[in-house]
Amino acid sequence: MRKILSAAATLTLMACASSPSPSTSQQTFFSNLRALCGQSFAGRVVTTDAADANFASQSLLMQVRECSDNEIRVPFHVGENRSRTWVITRTGAGLRLKHDHRHEDGSEDTLTQYGGDTANEGAATRQEFPADDFSKTLFTQNNIPASVTNVWAVEVHPGRTFAYELRRPNRHFRVEFDLTQPIAAPPPPWGAD
Repeated sequence: MRKILSAAATLTLMACASSPSPSTSQQTFFSNLRALCGQSFAGRVVTTDAADANFASQSLLMQVRECSDNEIRVPFHVGENRSRTWVITRTGAGLRLKHDHRHEDGSEDTLTQYGGDTANEGAATRQEFPADDFSKTLFTQNNIPASVTNVWAVEVHPGRTFAYELRRPNRHFRVEFDLTQPIAAPPPPWGAD
C-alpha cells in the first residue's frame, strides 16, 4: 500500500511539474484587471504615429465588461465603432491576449482572434503578448507581413491607468485610460449576447 501511495504522489508531482501555473505577477495582473469589472473609462492615444490620427481624433472608451475566473473581456470602442474586444485568458502556462473583431451584425471579421501568449512572467502591472503562430499565419494570408512581429502589451496600474500597446519595428501604438475617472457604461460591443 505504501508503494502505491508513493507512486501516486510521484505521479501527482510530475503532473504539476509538466503544466506550470501562471506566475504570481500574472495572477496579480489578472486580479487587478478583474477588480475593474463592470467599470468603463475614457482614453486617449499617447503615441504620435501619423497612422493613428483617425483613432486620436475620436472618443476612445473601454469597459471591463465580462469577468470569470479564467477570462476577462474588455470591449474597446473607437467613436461609434464597437467592433473590438480584447480577451485576456488564463492558460496553464500564463496569460493569453486575443482580439475579437466583429461586424455590426455580430459576425466575425476576417481579421479576428489574433494575439498571443505571454513568453515570460512579466510584471504585476504589465504583460506582453508576442504574436502566436495562428496570428502570423492570419497576417501572412491577409498580406499584412509586418504584423507577424507584433508584440501587444496590456498594463494595469491600479487607481491610475490602464494601457493597451502595440509594438513592432517602425510601429508603436499606445492608448491610455484614466482609471481615476469611471464613466457611464457604453453600449455593448457588436456581437455581444
